[in-house]
Amino acid sequence: MAGMNPFQVLKDRGFVAQVTDEAALSAAFAAGPVTAYVGYDPTAASLHVGHLFTLMSLVHLERLGHRPIVVLGGGTAMVGDPSGKTEMRQMLTPDQIQANLDAFRAQVARFFDFGAGRTTVVDNASWLLDLKYIEFLRDIGRHFSVNRMLAAEAYKLRLERGLSFIEFNYQLLQAYDFLQLRRRYDCRLQMGGDDQWGNILAGVDLCRRVDQTLVHGLTFPLLLTATGQKMGKTESGAVWLDAARLSPYDYYQYWVNVHDADVMRMLGFFTFLPMEEVRAVQGLSGADLNTAKAILAYEATVIAHGEEQAAGAHRAAQAAFGSRTLPASILPSSKVPRGGGADVAEIPTTIVSRAELDKGLALPALLQQTGLAASMNEARRKIGENAVKLNDQVVSDARYQVTAMDFEAGRLILKLGKKKVHQVKVA
Repeated sequence: MAGMNPFQVLKDRGFVAQVTDEAALSAAFAAGPVTAYVGYDPTAASLHVGHLFTLMSLVHLERLGHRPIVVLGGGTAMVGDPSGKTEMRQMLTPDQIQANLDAFRAQVARFFDFGAGRTTVVDNASWLLDLKYIEFLRDIGRHFSVNRMLAAEAYKLRLERGLSFIEFNYQLLQAYDFLQLRRRYDCRLQMGGDDQWGNILAGVDLCRRVDQTLVHGLTFPLLLTATGQKMGKTESGAVWLDAARLSPYDYYQYWVNVHDADVMRMLGFFTFLPMEEVRAVQGLSGADLNTAKAILAYEATVIAHGEEQAAGAHRAAQAAFGSRTLPASILPSSKVPRGGGADVAEIPTTIVSRAELDKGLALPALLQQTGLAASMNEARRKIGENAVKLNDQVVSDARYQVTAMDFEAGRLILKLGKKKVHQVKVA
């Protein structure tokens, strides 16, 4: 990608929804290294796929020789962003925010080459927490029109349900972030989700009004599936990047099971494969489309968890759902193992004791214990729907007791539907 205009790269891969001035931004990238930032409020103890979507844009910029800034919102997290929220966020304590910041900082380090010296991680608490309120209102607040703020989509959606005064200040703080980053790092571009458009415009306007500086804004499309659902959500919750919250195998399985119509877009967003190869996926069906999904899952897992974990998840999937050779003609730049290589040992495993089996272990309880079902009621319902297989045999009796007779060489395989597999071993 050396020599390519980053704006065109982001546009080709589908990252661009809105931009303040397309021609001016493209010219700025062509003129030399541009410093750009995306902000992340540490409202949870782990990043998730939605965060990774925007981080990928910064990684592309770094690879093309530009200067990304990852802004961790240790200051703004104390206020709460109303964008996209139907009610006020739960307020976190300073200790909770600091713990989440530490987790974010460690996770972000996986994705960038800090040795190259181009990427910076900063915490906006370093300039927000020492602000003097009256001075801030006089110097910054006077540049904001309440009428214009209330016209922003983020605020309009909340006015009916109630918008707190503390949340109303969020746009001022985000705009002030951009002003500070421009002054401290000569940052000229703010990027964020499309629901951040109003906040980004406010920052662009503030830099112009206060410092008479031209800066730019760019938003990403909202990450929705082909069915209109928010991407990165499962029945169990968010698709976390923390392996302790979501195993690399389950992360891999999330990508294998994306909607057919989403495969090409997700390859553009969550891999570094060349776009000419990605576009060739359009029109694939059947086994060829499944190959593209397996490659998407492998490449996305490499980015989030590394090659070793991705290879292990790939071998586990081959063992659980049938080993197959992946044609070399489909997405040929991928380093995915294409020759099969199934390994049942890589399938997620739960150990049960001989004493449990001797007493008789109820199948619904085992489904809950393995995490295949969230509750006993869900387990019983799935059994009644003939969605549960034990060693590839459908079990339809919710009173079924698992015993040592069900194990083959000390192992049994549980399947829930077509997508969830777990093995159980005897201690």
